[in-house]
Amino acid sequence: MTETGTSPADTAAALTYTSYLALDEVLTAQRPRSDEHDELLFIVIHQVYELWFKQLLHELIHLQAVLLKGDTAHATRVLRRVLTILKVIVAQIDVLETMTPRQFTSFRARLDASSGFQSAQFRELEAVLGRRDRRAFAHYPEGGEQRARISDAMSRPSLFDSFLAYLVKHGYTVPSDVLDRDVSLPAEPSPELQRVLLAVYADDGGPSTVAEYLVDLDEGLQEWRYRHVKMVERTIGTKQGTGGSAGAAYLRGTLFDPAFPDLWAVRSEL
Repeated sequence: MTETGTSPADTAAALTYTSYLALDEVLTAQRPRSDEHDELLFIVIHQVYELWFKQLLHELIHLQAVLLKGDTAHATRVLRRVLTILKVIVAQIDVLETMTPRQFTSFRARLDASSGFQSAQFRELEAVLGRRDRRAFAHYPEGGEQRARISDAMSRPSLFDSFLAYLVKHGYTVPSDVLDRDVSLPAEPSPELQRVLLAVYADDGGPSTVAEYLVDLDEGLQEWRYRHVKMVERTIGTKQGTGGSAGAAYLRGTLFDPAFPDLWAVRSEL
């Protein structure tokens, strides 16, 4: 018994499925602003997206640490998990598309200035993957936590920078100007680096497997963007997005913009 008269077994028994998962908070976090039947689905889908974005950030930051150690086995395991999460995220669009344009319009006006473009976690995720565009956090308040997180992510080495450090651990001579670049600026494709990547693929070892998983990750992100833009087009057409965003027009502009351009540039020479 403890000093309070409570045994460890009693303490363990007090933890329930509901309390461990904080379900009282989670299941009351959906607060529709209308009586329309479909608004709950819209809220649930986007809250689930945010949970997956949180998990992706958790996994990718861990992946960067693993890559810096040169650990191929753990890197591939984390990448497989990330790719599986991306597939789930894409599949969620199928659920959202069960809502017709008229059903969405029935509560769209209640969204006011809120918009998916305000997802700070997705902006942070893009930054971890290498996006360096200060406009991504320009509308977040100065001194706010969300702005700080996105800005910090843009000031740190990206996932691809960590992959290059991983290659060095495995004996590849990555050009010094690529390794020592200013990580707060967008990475530029490098013919010298591409020659190193060709050698990685020619060796056909663990590093080539990690490289292919990164291509899968890049492709998975593009698939999500494509499905997202088509979902927006079928739901609101060419209308301006909520919160004054550019809607489908903006989303189309992000398509076919790879996170890891050097890995794509070498495809024609493999």
